[in-house]
Amino acid sequence: MFCAPIGHRQEAGDYRTSWQPAGIPREALHSARFQSRKVVEALGGHGVFGVEFFIRGDQAIFSELSPRPHDTGMVTLIGQFPNEFELHLRAILELPIPSIELAGPSASAVILADRECDDFSFDGIAEALAAGAPGHPVDVRMFAKPMTLPNRRMGVALARGSTAEEAVERASAAAARVNIRYPG
Repeated sequence: MFCAPIGHRQEAGDYRTSWQPAGIPREALHSARFQSRKVVEALGGHGVFGVEFFIRGDQAIFSELSPRPHDTGMVTLIGQFPNEFELHLRAILELPIPSIELAGPSASAVILADRECDDFSFDGIAEALAAGAPGHPVDVRMFAKPMTLPNRRMGVALARGSTAEEAVERASAAAARVNIRYPG
């Protein structure tokens, strides 16, 4: 069983935005699914496997595999039922897995810290949540990490839109509204 493809943009070696569904040529999608199935079946086990590819034209070039829900897949929290965490839980508990349904084009954008600090707070969450619109919700998930570090993900903003591009814009705008406040 496969989720709709998820695209993501990296900066400094780490994910910054992801979107679902990602527009992938049919041949590349078939190749990615074939390769994924082969690798995952050879590994065995239960649960969600995040399999990452580089797409070059009609080619899917294997990059990496995570034998767990993947951070870029947090986009499924707003755009897919069941989401990647529910799928993982159902699989490892050997519970029935229903068909995977997309609610609509969706995106995630990270909320990053810019320094090391163990005394901080967040503001702007209400403003970020208010960026939603009928049929195009916005959500924010904060990770409750005990300290900030430069470029550490402290949360994500999630959004749906009419297109994946619009969803990325909404999620990025919502993430930009959340501020990390430091003393002094």
